[in-house]
Amino acid sequence: MSTRTDDLELVRDHYRAAGVTERLKAALATLGPEDRRFTPGELAGLDQFHTRGLAATIDQSKLARISADDLVLDVGAGLGGPARFVAATYGCSVVGVDLSQSFVDAARYLTERTGQTGEVSFQLASAAELPFDDGRFDVALLQHVAMNVADRAGLYREIRRVLKPAGRLATYDVVADAGEPIYPLPWARTPATSFLLSAAATRRSVEEAGFRTVEWRDDSEAAKAWAGELLAAGPPSGLNLGLVMGRDIGALAANLGRSFIEGRLGVVAAVFEVAPASA
Repeated sequence: MSTRTDDLELVRDHYRAAGVTERLKAALATLGPEDRRFTPGELAGLDQFHTRGLAATIDQSKLARISADDLVLDVGAGLGGPARFVAATYGCSVVGVDLSQSFVDAARYLTERTGQTGEVSFQLASAAELPFDDGRFDVALLQHVAMNVADRAGLYREIRRVLKPAGRLATYDVVADAGEPIYPLPWARTPATSFLLSAAATRRSVEEAGFRTVEWRDDSEAAKAWAGELLAAGPPSGLNLGLVMGRDIGALAANLGRSFIEGRLGVVAAVFEVAPASA
């Protein structure tokens, strides 16, 4: 049986990509000079690394009831697309953490290109060991991250630790449904880095970590519709995740789409609130 450290290294290897920032610089140079400022929406094709892309981030941030006064933590921030969108939309400050140094570097670069370095920052860190004091954040975002975490209970407890009393956790994650998904997938080329739970087990794990459910929505039908459009559109063009994850991202995304359409996987959007200590 693998240890948690072994699992972590396997996941880190999956997202270890050399030269990401340089590829992003080259791609953006085709759209304008280095001093050109981009909006978060203009970068959504390459920095929203989850099902339904920017549309899902918009929905999740609304469910989370984010306000300008909130300090938001984006756990598993990737290239920082959701963090930049939330900061631009709600006027709040956002801190993102990610396991991949190349992703952190790229997220910082893209944040410079959107002119948001004063509002959005990124750190290298594991979701299982967040480098923050207890009770620091008002809201935590978790988008398509949990399925890469073997110690699910530990993940949710750690997020609860850094949230303020009555702080909110907004999740948008893939869940197991009927049958095995089709590998390779965007988050896992083999089952070795995929730790899926059913929707019911996911909810139970979060609640047992000290949260109460505020919103719970099955987004599987929306994911199927998105997958159908994705498969019909063919290989991605323009700014897309192939710049980050390689040319086979289209094939990985197609496997994900088929897994949704065939009912092998589902998607849940939910918001939880830190439960009172006496609860």
